[in-house]
Amino acid sequence: DAPILGYFGVIDERMDLNLLAQIAAARPDWHIVMVGPVAKIDRAELPQAPNLHYAGMKSYDQLPAYLAYFDVALIPFALSEATRFLSPTKTLEYLAAGKPVVSTPIHDVVELYGEVVSIAATAEDFIAQIEAALAQTDTHRAKVEDILTQSTWDSITRQMQRVLDRKLVRDELARLEQQKTKTTAQIS
Repeated sequence: DAPILGYFGVIDERMDLNLLAQIAAARPDWHIVMVGPVAKIDRAELPQAPNLHYAGMKSYDQLPAYLAYFDVALIPFALSEATRFLSPTKTLEYLAAGKPVVSTPIHDVVELYGEVVSIAATAEDFIAQIEAALAQTDTHRAKVEDILTQSTWDSITRQMQRVLDRKLVRDELARLEQQKTKTTAQIS
């Protein structure tokens, strides 16, 4: 069976279209399925190949069915000013679905999920990472589960509360220290 590599989200100027074209040309037996609306670019700019499929915009309730067929999930964004501060939430969606993920070196993907997401900067490396993902067993699932647990809204809220609590304690200690210094100066 031919592997299905998939992406869902907006297909726009942030995409590395050359990367998609190179993968499609190098591995004609792989199917690359791009699910999502085309925006901010002309459809004529999209690379074309028999194994490169643009499924168009789908409703959110349809996405899990597409994702179920992905053998490897892709994050094929170009590195540019438009992606400099990008933090693709689809990374967690792909991981939660149990899919291996291959991404270009988007800063947040590398920093937050680099342990469990394969990162590749060139088309050759991207292809090699996809091949490795297709061959991988589920040995890193425990790490994925840990990241997913840390990324729930409840967990993020708890982390934010700890940060705020530490800040409040530091502020209170600084206020008490200032008060102590002021009192000591008045006594002297």
